[in-house]
Amino acid sequence: MGHQKGAFAMAAPMKYPPELRQRAVAAYRAADPKPVIRQMARDLGVHHEALRNWIRQESPPPPTTAGAARFTSRARADATTRS
Repeated sequence: MGHQKGAFAMAAPMKYPPELRQRAVAAYRAADPKPVIRQMARDLGVHHEALRNWIRQESPPPPTTAGAARFTSRARADATTRS
C-alpha cells in the first residue's frame, strides 16, 4: 500500500456539491455588509476554509501595484493625446 514509482495520485472526491458552492458564493457577494465567513459557513454547514477558498477563487484578483501604475500612466498618456 506504499507509494509506487510512476503511480498517479487520484484527486479527492468533492466534499460539497457544486450547486452549494455557487449558492454560497452568490449569497456572500449579495450580502451587505459582508457576513463573517465563519458564521456564514456554520449556517451553510460547510467548513469555513472551504467557503473562504470558494470566495477567493470566484473573485477577480486585486490589481497589482505595477498593473495600477501602468493603467494610471496609460490613462494619463491617453488624456494628454486627446487634449
